[in-house]
Amino acid sequence: MSGEIVFYTNPMSRGRIVHWMLEEVGAPYRIELISFEKNQQKSPAYLAINPMGKVPAIVHRGVVVTEAAAICAYLADAFPAAGLAPALDDPLRGTYLRWFFFGAGCLEAALIDRMLDRPTSSRPMALGYGSYDDMVHGLEKAVTPGPFILGSRFSAVDIYFTANIGFGIQTKALEPRPSLSAYTQRCMQRPSYQRFEAATAKLMGQT
Repeated sequence: MSGEIVFYTNPMSRGRIVHWMLEEVGAPYRIELISFEKNQQKSPAYLAINPMGKVPAIVHRGVVVTEAAAICAYLADAFPAAGLAPALDDPLRGTYLRWFFFGAGCLEAALIDRMLDRPTSSRPMALGYGSYDDMVHGLEKAVTPGPFILGSRFSAVDIYFTANIGFGIQTKALEPRPSLSAYTQRCMQRPSYQRFEAATAKLMGQT
């Protein structure tokens, strides 16, 4: 069975997160571009891969993985030589998982609610992220003192955080606080990010 990663994406989607991750991992991958204009994400062929009809998705060694955070976590573990995830017996593993789940369950959800001007809940404890202010407070704690979430060690969770923070600032769902801006700038200086950006520019011309 081929070890090549098949990557289903569109450059105007959360696939951008996974694309950066793939460049950081350094494993061979092939892009299958999904056109939103042609509604290819709802085609029978793609729905057989992801019944949600959303991108990104990957297929690796016959295994389908969807959801950007899950794909990043999977790739980090599948390719340990890239050093993007602490080993199971590494004390940093707990911190890594803590903030990864925070990113997927709290950070992204709070940003989307803010971007869409969804009404503030009268029962914040019923929300996974509590309140928007609670989320931002937790986020700043995560990136402080830095330089990365795991201190001096860059990991897959930094890719996920940087992408979501950048999205939040761009859509004005998140204030560009100095700690957040400095953190994302550090992460985006990585060669993998530059390669991903160059590849994305080419993909934009194909959609």
